Amino acid sequence: MSILVVNSGSSSVKFQLVEPGSGESVATGLVERIGESDGRVELDYRGESVERIEHIDDHGAGLALAFEMLADAGVELESVTAVGHRVVHGGTVFYRPTIIDDAVVQQISDLSSLAPLHNPPNVLGIEVARKQLPNVPHVAVFDTAFFHSLPDAAATYAIDATVAAEHDIRRYGFHGTSHHYVSDQVAQFLERDLAELNQIVLHLGNGASASAVAGGKAVDTSMGLTPLEGLVMGTRSGDIDPGVILHLRRSAGMSVDDIDALLNRRSGLIGLSGVNDFRQLQQRIDDGDASARLAYDVYIHRLRKYIGAYMIGLGRLDAITFTAGVGENAAAVRADALADLEGFGIEIDPERNALRSKQARVISTDSSTVTVLVVPTNEELAIARAVDSLVRS
Repeated sequence: MSILVVNSGSSSVKFQLVEPGSGESVATGLVERIGESDGRVELDYRGESVERIEHIDDHGAGLALAFEMLADAGVELESVTAVGHRVVHGGTVFYRPTIIDDAVVQQISDLSSLAPLHNPPNVLGIEVARKQLPNVPHVAVFDTAFFHSLPDAAATYAIDATVAAEHDIRRYGFHGTSHHYVSDQVAQFLERDLAELNQIVLHLGNGASASAVAGGKAVDTSMGLTPLEGLVMGTRSGDIDPGVILHLRRSAGMSVDDIDALLNRRSGLIGLSGVNDFRQLQQRIDDGDASARLAYDVYIHRLRKYIGAYMIGLGRLDAITFTAGVGENAAAVRADALADLEGFGIEIDPERNALRSKQARVISTDSSTVTVLVVPTNEELAIARAVDSLVRS
């Protein structure tokens, strides 16, 4: 049995064919540069890679080409038993994996005001995949689901309660599939009871978020109503005084859309340094670029603030885990984020931290009372297993 997992973004679509029982990824692919003349579809199937570069009109054309390449590679699409769709925002409506029908598609679309950059392309991917594979169940798995049960104190903004209720304003949190998967993996790796573990999970990629997890349940997270709140990210500002937005509107005459683009696409690392790839950022730091150094220092400063806040919030801390592209690969970020915390029982082993591996591993010293780990995330497998469980039931 195979589950096709689809992650449809604004200008790209990632897809993966997963066997949920074994966890094996049978095929992975990427459709990118949709709408451009040099559109590209890449497919990896059982160790073989193929790609096609041509104009791709839209998501429909891109996914149709992907399905054609899967068939040409020998993948039997009849073996697909269900399709799982990553959906970023479920609002207050969706907090469990949900079988998709026309009404669900409309509800996800209606939530686009809460995630205007994410939900519309998610809906496009769903619509296209339902046409391509009409005879199997399609299931939506929501990024916000893991944080649905945040304590009220963590989920509530201190604004007029009537306004908040009328417009569904609360802290929803994102990257939930990753935080859920990784926190479970930590318990398995350490051979500890998940119900007894207090953890901080740091999902550091181009988008970045932190979570505090007590006994397997999220009790706090850095992202809020939208994925803009929290840590400094590749192109997003993270936390900012709301007064900045008012100042830009009044004094600079910027429109709401202008400010949206500024904070979501031209801020964070790219706004401070001109690059959002950590490899390029590190090279610029090595070359003496002051703006790159400042961007890195701001990134680490914000990260340490959240780690400290969650340590206090949890009361007792057993594990800190780094995951996602930056978290799994940037040893300097891990070391600097946890530097000089020996007094709190956190000690990084430099040799363990420097080791590059795709496997889960401990990077703290044997004497560290808090275990520090690197655990690769696998959102596609988590989605596939959630879909498989729902379909079987």
